[in-house]
Amino acid sequence: MEYLKRTYRNRISKGSLVSFQVKVKETDLYIGAESDYTDAALQSVRRHREYIEEYIRHNPSFMDSMTPVAIDAFAPAIIREMIEASGLCGVGPMASVAGAIAQHVGLDLMEHSDNIIIENGGDIFLRLIDKDGTVGIFAGDSPLSYKVSLKVKSEGSPFGICTSSGTIGHSTSFGRADAVCVTSESTILADAAATSIGNRVKREGDIKGALEYGIGIKGVLGVLIIIGDKLGIRGDIELV
Repeated sequence: MEYLKRTYRNRISKGSLVSFQVKVKETDLYIGAESDYTDAALQSVRRHREYIEEYIRHNPSFMDSMTPVAIDAFAPAIIREMIEASGLCGVGPMASVAGAIAQHVGLDLMEHSDNIIIENGGDIFLRLIDKDGTVGIFAGDSPLSYKVSLKVKSEGSPFGICTSSGTIGHSTSFGRADAVCVTSESTILADAAATSIGNRVKREGDIKGALEYGIGIKGVLGVLIIIGDKLGIRGDIELV
């Protein structure tokens, strides 16, 4: 089995896809596609980062807010989608930035490759046409780390799998879950939802309530939570 992987990231089975890495400032993507599209991916990352950076220059609160911000009908699409997703999840718009970059770069690369996998710090955009995939979940020091994998079916539609943690990584979380994994047709929404759900998990007893809250977010398909040796699942998630 081949993987796109980092020691602190989820593992993605990529089969026969060609893997390459694209890095621009804080954005660090691992990509699987039918050929090496490094140049196209770099152009896409730079363009979408510029949209976000320019918007922040004129709207500093977009960067710092821990709560939803007002809809801006005149903002670029990536900004509007981040605002909408974070509004549904009750978090600040930057909680969805990794998923937003992964999704928009993925949509751009779909012009070149039918099958595409993009991983951005544990947040994953996939589109699989003729092959199924699996995603192994990294959960830090939990004994379940890399012991749990999600099956991704080749249905041809873009799909997001995003993971938030309160015990690993640099992203802000007010919870203590080792991993909160969310699936959605929108990687942007999955990213924001994973943060929001993770904020609610401070102990094992919070798993049930956080699952119920998460699956109730419009657009969320499935939720998986790991804290210590405990695991909870709700919705459309198939484990392998």
